[in-house]
Amino acid sequence: MSVMNPLELLPHRYPFLLLDRIDEVRPGHHALGSKLVTGSEWSTIGMRADMTSASPRRAMPHMLIVESLAQLTAAVLVGLMEDGGDAIGYFMGIDRSRFRGEARPGDVLALRVDLLQFRRGICRTRGIAMIDGRRIVQADLTTVLRPAPRPAPKS
Repeated sequence: MSVMNPLELLPHRYPFLLLDRIDEVRPGHHALGSKLVTGSEWSTIGMRADMTSASPRRAMPHMLIVESLAQLTAAVLVGLMEDGGDAIGYFMGIDRSRFRGEARPGDVLALRVDLLQFRRGICRTRGIAMIDGRRIVQADLTTVLRPAPRPAPKS
C-alpha cells in the first residue's frame, strides 16, 4: 500500500492525533510515516524548566514521539485479525526505549514501525523516530488487538 490518511485509520483527532501522514504500509511488516513538529502545538508551547525566559527551547516531549509511533503501529496491524473484522488496538507497553536528542518546532520526524511478533492478538513492534537521519527515539512497543464491539441488534 502507498500513502494512507491517518484520519481514515485512527479515531484520534486534534490535538491527540500525532501523525501527519502515513507514507508507506506493508501490512504485517512495516509502516513509514511523518510528523511535522510545530511551535503552535500544545506540547511545544512554553519552555523547559532548565531554560531562562530569555532563551526558551521548546521541544516535543519524547513520550509524545512514542505515541506517534504507537499510532503508526495501527497501519501495520490492518488486516491481521483472524476473522477479518474490525479491531481496536490498545497500546499496552514500552520496552528498550532510547531517547537521544530533541524534536524542535520546524523539525520533521521520520517515523518507522516494524512488526516483530504477532500472536493471539498481542503485537510487538519496534519504532524508530529520526530527524535528518539522526535517531531521536527508539522503542519496542506492545499493542493488544481486540475485536471491535458489535452494536446490539435493535428489537
